[in-house]
Amino acid sequence: MVRVRFAPSPTGYVHVGSLRTALYCYLYAHHHQGKYILRIEDTDQSRLVEDAVENLLREMEWTGVIHDEGPSHLDGEIKDLGDFGPYTQSHRLEIYAGYVQRLVEEEKAYACFCSKERLDGLREQGHHGYDGHCRNLSLEEAKKRIEAGENHVIRLKMPRDQELVFEDLVRGRISMNSDDSDDQVIQKSDGFPTYHLAVVVDDHLMEISHVIRGEEWLSSTPKHLVLYDYFGWERPYFAHLPNILNIHRKKLSKREGDVSVSDFRNKGYLPEALVNFLALVGWNPGDEREIMDMDEMIQSFSFERVSRSSGIFDIDKLNFINNHYIRQADNKRLFDLLPKDSLEDADEAHVLEIIELVKEKVDRVNDLLPYIEEFYKDELVVEEEALEILRESHVAELLQVFADKLGQLENYDKEGIKNAIKECQKELKIKGKQLFMPIRVGISGTMHGSDLVTTIALLGRERVIHRLDQAREVL
Repeated sequence: MVRVRFAPSPTGYVHVGSLRTALYCYLYAHHHQGKYILRIEDTDQSRLVEDAVENLLREMEWTGVIHDEGPSHLDGEIKDLGDFGPYTQSHRLEIYAGYVQRLVEEEKAYACFCSKERLDGLREQGHHGYDGHCRNLSLEEAKKRIEAGENHVIRLKMPRDQELVFEDLVRGRISMNSDDSDDQVIQKSDGFPTYHLAVVVDDHLMEISHVIRGEEWLSSTPKHLVLYDYFGWERPYFAHLPNILNIHRKKLSKREGDVSVSDFRNKGYLPEALVNFLALVGWNPGDEREIMDMDEMIQSFSFERVSRSSGIFDIDKLNFINNHYIRQADNKRLFDLLPKDSLEDADEAHVLEIIELVKEKVDRVNDLLPYIEEFYKDELVVEEEALEILRESHVAELLQVFADKLGQLENYDKEGIKNAIKECQKELKIKGKQLFMPIRVGISGTMHGSDLVTTIALLGRERVIHRLDQAREVL
């Protein structure tokens, strides 16, 4: 069975790059009727962010990228779901310790007593990684020094001059020489394992069939291959995903804009839009489709169409996709996503009609607010380019006649408004742009907008007449 895992470190809020990795894991697992596992890799205790796991679970639930096993919201708490737990590395320390001890006893790993000062000196001298100073200490001497309380770490004893070859599902055949990797620390002085040891042990024990991760882990793969071989375990398949870059081809950075899923959620992006967009940042379905739901992506997904080169985070494309989903969205759903403090006195049914009128214009849900607020403003603000329309010779009479017609309507609705416009046309003998443009500017202050009759209806009779009076004052 295909079993894949997404294994983030809880050192901050979930990044859109991490979401894409999780999404590809999810799509691949479901394409093959497999399992998608969430594992929390928190061995670096110094960098933990207190609510990072809660943020991760909340945002993944929001996006619909839901795991089959791992830490989950159950009965109001975060509990493990699945039979391969614990799914948080800090709860698995005894497991790792046993495997570290096995490597040491088989002389495939060794205790290193080098001080921080010595290691810093190596770097200053230009050494590439660790120089193997403690590599040849005997087991007996190392045990004595450990029993004497000497501070130490455990390092992996990398084989010398060995070609390590594997087939990457994205990049094809990759060969690396073991001499290019130093003797990596696999257990720190505090007893915690490093990523390199824990990830291999966990992937094996959790029966992970495919390791899907970012390309930044490619250089670490030789160390992981050695560990699989030392333990005599079958290697999983590997797929190293390309990075996501901004439009300037630099790594996405908080300093240069939004990078967390929460940022995009708070700014009014819909989850299906963000997921659809991220799927296409580095992958394509083999045709020209840009809009796909989760089921369509699952059906089409394969690593053959994942690019080897970095994907570009094009905000314009995200906005285009989000606009599509906003136009398709239920108006009540959009209303519920808006900050309610901005709509305290607004009638919900009325706002829903406004949303239906203007939602095609916005790229983000939050951008609906300025449009909605315009329907509740009494003051008319005329754009500079629209002033010339109001100054045309026939406009003052047109606006007065139109205001009178609206005031006389028995039923102030779309049909009545259409009739009022037609009566103005007959009475003043004007039509087309000469008729409609002054009315639009007179009720909105702008030359562009949504359907005119619907806009007049939603503004309400009193507000429209009041604005028409202000427009004539501009003259």
